[in-house]
Amino acid sequence: MTSQIFSPDVQQPLDVVGIFVFALSGGLLAVRKNMDIFGICVLAEATALGGGVVRDVLIGATPPVAFTNMGYFLAPLLAGVVVFFLHPEVERINSSVQTLDALGLGLFCVTGTAKAHDYGLGSVASVALGMLTAAGGGVIRDVLANETVSLLRWDREIYAVPALVGSTMVAVLIVHQHLTTLTASAAAMTAFGLRMLALRYGWRAPRAWHRNGSRTSEE
Repeated sequence: MTSQIFSPDVQQPLDVVGIFVFALSGGLLAVRKNMDIFGICVLAEATALGGGVVRDVLIGATPPVAFTNMGYFLAPLLAGVVVFFLHPEVERINSSVQTLDALGLGLFCVTGTAKAHDYGLGSVASVALGMLTAAGGGVIRDVLANETVSLLRWDREIYAVPALVGSTMVAVLIVHQHLTTLTASAAAMTAFGLRMLALRYGWRAPRAWHRNGSRTSEE
């Protein structure tokens, strides 16, 4: 199966680290929204696992792995507890959290695309589900927190675009039968690199040309 790009001894620790960091971002938003411990943990779980759960349901990989591997389910709870007690410290190392978040983005767009392909989806659908795996949890987080979805905000650095690039690379590699641990790692690192460059240089997706609106808040 192409989704088994990395050996289980490598894949699971990488997954857990990625899930934990995604959960930290959900927990921090919950703190900013003045939620209690339950809300913090719910938002942490939704952010960390939402994209993968929706993907698994859509492709028929049920029950989702988030509910069959307790490590995946417990990692966000741990992250929620960490944020509850130590959120000022977590906020102070936010740049490190963003770096690990970018690594998780790269990993999950690759493995999500490969898993969707294993379940019989074509290249375009696999790419879409690879993006969903990487970025879907953030969308669910924002909806639950009553926030404008970050992926749709022009004033945020690009997030979905790096995932799109990484997922597309994987789909092309699968078509040409060149998907290996090395090439998959290259795709993940490409997505990671693009996200980090976006954070460093403030890259944003272009907006429509010749817009009529001129309100300061939209400029």
